[in-house]
Amino acid sequence: MRVNTKIRYGLRTIIEIAHTSDPNGVLQKDIAKNQNISLKYLDSIISALKVKGLVANSKGRGSGYRLTREPKDITMLDIYTAFEQIVVVECINNKGFCERSTHDCKAKNYWNEFSVEFRHMLLKKNLEQILQDTYYECRELEIIQ
Repeated sequence: MRVNTKIRYGLRTIIEIAHTSDPNGVLQKDIAKNQNISLKYLDSIISALKVKGLVANSKGRGSGYRLTREPKDITMLDIYTAFEQIVVVECINNKGFCERSTHDCKAKNYWNEFSVEFRHMLLKKNLEQILQDTYYECRELEIIQ
């Protein structure tokens, strides 16, 4: 499974917005500069975060952005689904996709369980927990083979 760039940049963007102590919010140009994201690409990211209700302009058009909720009330599921629906396999969400979806399909049952567990994992982590990390480092994870 691969997390797309919009989700990754969306998380970086919302972290940048959450870090500001300025009551006027953080300007888009500053987010772009600090996170090394082009202004044009950042437009679509901020738009998705606004549609999801996670960020808003602090004082109308042309002002900085701020969170609409406390960081503890924004989950990774909120951020992820601002950009993508969770679709592990098509047959879970689209009953007509596969002729086997009306039969007892063990594979479908597994993918449904996987989807539920993935959603649960995203729900467990909120923005406040992410912000409490003093720095981010990439760690190699042991892959079970």
